[in-house]
Order: sequence, then C-alpha cells, then structure tokens
Amino acid sequence: MSVCIVYDCLFPYTIGGAERWYRALAERLAATGASVTYLTLRQWAPGTQPDLRGVRVVAVGPRMALYTRSGRRRLLPPVVFGLGVLSHLLRHSRSYDTVHTASFPYFSLLAAAAARRRGRFGLVVDWHEVWTRAYWLEYAGPLAGRIGWRVQRACLRLPQRAFCFSRLHERRLRDLGLKSELTRLEGQYTGPVEPATPQAAEPVVLFVGRLIPEKRPAALVPAIAKAREQIPELRAEIYGDGPERERVLRAIAELGLEQAVSARGFVAAEVLERTWPTALCLVLPSSREGYGLVVLEAAARGVPTVVVEGPDNAATELVEEGVNGRTVLTATSDDLASAIVEIDLAGPGLRESTLEWFRRNAARLSLEHSLATVLDVYGDARTLVR
Repeated sequence: MSVCIVYDCLFPYTIGGAERWYRALAERLAATGASVTYLTLRQWAPGTQPDLRGVRVVAVGPRMALYTRSGRRRLLPPVVFGLGVLSHLLRHSRSYDTVHTASFPYFSLLAAAAARRRGRFGLVVDWHEVWTRAYWLEYAGPLAGRIGWRVQRACLRLPQRAFCFSRLHERRLRDLGLKSELTRLEGQYTGPVEPATPQAAEPVVLFVGRLIPEKRPAALVPAIAKAREQIPELRAEIYGDGPERERVLRAIAELGLEQAVSARGFVAAEVLERTWPTALCLVLPSSREGYGLVVLEAAARGVPTVVVEGPDNAATELVEEGVNGRTVLTATSDDLASAIVEIDLAGPGLRESTLEWFRRNAARLSLEHSLATVLDVYGDARTLVR
C-alpha cells in the first residue's frame, strides 16, 4: 500500500495537534509496511532533512511564514502549497493508492481532487475543524471571510472519504450537507495507554500550546493573580510561543507576577515531562479547539484540566465535569480562578479520578484505535475516484 499524506506543516518545526497527528500517522503507517510520502512546505534549514522513521518527506514549496503578526493564517502559503501539491500529484499520482489530506487550508485539498482522476487514487480528508460563516467573518474579515466560507463549502461537495475528530464538527459537517461517508475518529493520543503512577500536586498551573488569540493564553495571568488570594504559593508555567507572547509578558509585568508566572516559550520534551506529573492542573482557556489533545496528555499523568465552554471548543468533549477537570462558562479571571481553587481543594481524590477516567478511555482515544479504522477506510476510499 502506498499512501501520500498532505499537510503544509510538519512537527516539530511547527507545533499543533494536526501536526502531531500527521507525523504520528505517517510513522505508524510506515511501521505497518506501507510506503508513505509526506508532502509539506519546507520548514527546516537548508542542507538538512527531517527524520521521520520510514517516511519520505517531500517539500513542494519553499519556507514561508504561515502566520501574520496577529496570529492569523496568511493567504499566500496555502496557495503556493496547493500549486506544489497539484504539480507533484499530476506527476506522481499513479504511485499512490491513497492521498490523505487535511481539509484546511483547502487549496491542497482542491489540488488533490483535481489530480485524482488522472491518478485514480482514493481521497481521504480530515476535517479537524469546520468553521461557521460567522466565525469566518470574525477571523478573516468581510471579504476574505466570505471567500473562505465559500471555499470550505466547495470542499465539502468533493467526493471523498471524510474523517472528523469531535461530535461538534461531526454535527457541522452533517448540517452543512456533506454527502460523503463520514467517520468520527476519537483517538489521537500517542503516549502510553497505561496511566502514570499518580504524584502529589505542587501549586503549579500549566498552559501548553501556541500563543495565539483563540487560545487566550493571557487570560491565565489575571486568573493566577485572583487565585493567589486563596492559594498564595500558586505559580504558573506558560509553555509555548506565538503572537500573543507580548500580551502575556505585559500582563505578567502589570500584575507584578514576575516571580509567580513564567512564560518560557516552547521547551524541550524532557522539561515538560518533568513538569507534567506534579502540576496542579492544566488551564486551556481556548475559545476554539478542534480536538484538545493536550487534555489527554494531562489526564495520563492524573492532571485535571480547566476548559471554557464555547460554540467552537471541541476540547470540552474530553472533560467530564468533576471527574477529570472543570468546564467554566467564560475565560474571565473569576471563572478560571474559581476552577483552579476548586481543583486545589479537591486534592488527591480528583487526581485519582482523572487517572481512572484515562484508564477507561485511553484505548478508545489512542492513535492505534484510529489507525485501525484508517487502514480499513483506505481500501474503501479507492472507489471514490469517479
């Protein structure tokens, strides 16, 4: 079996849930004996080559800045990537049984669909997120937002075998009229399915992720200040980088929390691994999450998570209230601080129930569980070439 995976980002050169999904998927497929090619934009230094076990990585476009200074996706890189994907697939499509692509940023999906008749490959599409028209207008503005909304609708109409990763986006795909067969994959977790030995919590709150507007990392800083009124020794570690970094640093300085809140940027895996087991909780103030993999990584160590209710936040599906964390109504300092204090008061019992939640759900939420479904679908997807 020969598979071509298409995504314009590659972990760890860019950090995110989709990046980690595609790298893990590519390596696991290669481990089964499949021939795997990964098409992406170049993100590594000249003269070097990414090391993915058993996977051929092909850069179909140059190194480009993917985001504006405000944290929004730029238009040019997806267009360049789409043209690169089209050129590659027109030349090599008969080499692939299946092309597996992310829906976003759309131009690569349109390219794969255009090349499919020549190649006769099956087309598999991951819908990590489906944006509403209102969100498109908010994110990209009146003109670009309308264009983005229409391009998304056009991609929904393409013959494909579709995957999604949450009930939220499953509903949206159905509501928007996706006619193709759709499967919800529940598992993206790549770590050990046996939970770690529980450790006593230290008064440290974690944020782990890109510092972009929709993740609202700066909201954690005043919440820590508020929670310290009841937990004076409370500290926070903010791991990640992005355009919201300056706002985070400004909030730390304005509240005089330099000794209590650290924004260290992206850190090595071993640093995070040392911090995870004893963290009091993870706080994920995001307004928009397509899945929320970090919630599972926290739960595997017995660390509960605070998430925020919202129409675009699928991470709430991974939090069972009072069992492995808390869901609050807003990202205000009052709501976030209240949840942090309640988790502290819950003590070891909540950590034990978080680990038990992970034990019950780990196999279902693992990458291996999804991979079995993916392999079954690849054969079916080849019928979708007409």
